[in-house]
Amino acid sequence: MDTIAAIVRTAGQPLEITTLQLDEPAINEVQVKITAAGVCHTDAIARDQIYETFLPAVFGHEGAGVVTAIGPNVTSVKPGDKVVLGFNSCGQCKQCMAGAPAYCANFYPLNFGCTRTDGSTAFSENGEQVGSHFFGQSTFAHHVNASARSVVKVDDDVPLELLGPLGCGLSTGAGAILNSLGVTAGDTVAVFGTGAVGSAAIMAAAAVGATTIIAVDLHDSRLSNALELGATHTINSGTEDPVARIRDISGDGVEYALDTTGVTAVTRQAADSLAINGTVGLVGAPAPGQEVSFEVGASLVRGWKFRTIIEGDAVPQDFIPRIVHLWRQGKFPIEKLVRNYPIENINDAFADSASGEVIKPIVVFA
Repeated sequence: MDTIAAIVRTAGQPLEITTLQLDEPAINEVQVKITAAGVCHTDAIARDQIYETFLPAVFGHEGAGVVTAIGPNVTSVKPGDKVVLGFNSCGQCKQCMAGAPAYCANFYPLNFGCTRTDGSTAFSENGEQVGSHFFGQSTFAHHVNASARSVVKVDDDVPLELLGPLGCGLSTGAGAILNSLGVTAGDTVAVFGTGAVGSAAIMAAAAVGATTIIAVDLHDSRLSNALELGATHTINSGTEDPVARIRDISGDGVEYALDTTGVTAVTRQAADSLAINGTVGLVGAPAPGQEVSFEVGASLVRGWKFRTIIEGDAVPQDFIPRIVHLWRQGKFPIEKLVRNYPIENINDAFADSASGEVIKPIVVFA
């Protein structure tokens, strides 16, 4: 069929709205009519080829829509089901078999390769291949053929135009708090960066009853929003030393610090803000080859821990419905983060995300 899509033809160029041809779903694929898709920083770094992919390609990896067809081997969903699309995994490697698909041995080719494993693509243009299956989905298109392992069924009464970001950014932030770091009631947390991922982390920490939740950012407007989401304190790191201020607020430091910025200097600040036996998590995406230094003399006796986190250590089919449940309870107010854009204005969505004007842009199809 023909479908409208936003395509990236060459590195760093604006997305172009065009008509592409979509083939039939393969044996383990689900065809989905996309209602809306979140715009994520990962889409921007793929557009700019900081992480190299097949080009030209359709990106987008926070989609939500309705199933229209299924491949012969698909049993998890049926036509008419509402779905949110998450990341892809092989389901066969040691990590997948152990219930950790975010660390799939084939994560990079399955999520950034922009082809099927046999080298084919679901999209074409005048007979020429166009990259598809970005994170198993490529949802900056009105119709997609998604990997079945990317597809998560949700309840019929949920607002699809709101839930797409659960596929990556919001699940990453919430999962980092709930799954990776294991924050519980009474804990102290600092979140560096209050974009979509950081905001989700703040909401999750508040939902489980963390006592002190410190939001750190350069934008006062985002810090004000963080207070509405559950932060107990805010720090503008452009005017205050965040490490000194965190220690002032918490005493010895926080038990958990999460860096969502991917800026290595911030990662060091997050580590320096820890209490004894504290843990720092990194979910931002620095450019490949970036390094960060840590003080390991005086801090040796403090027993602090560092870990990198992918996709919030989530199993999408389990975790996304859990976040929807928190949303129903009013504990995960996604609507406070988003602004909708018609697909024709997708480049405005990218620009507003980059400037910090909007926390989570969502492109919608008529």
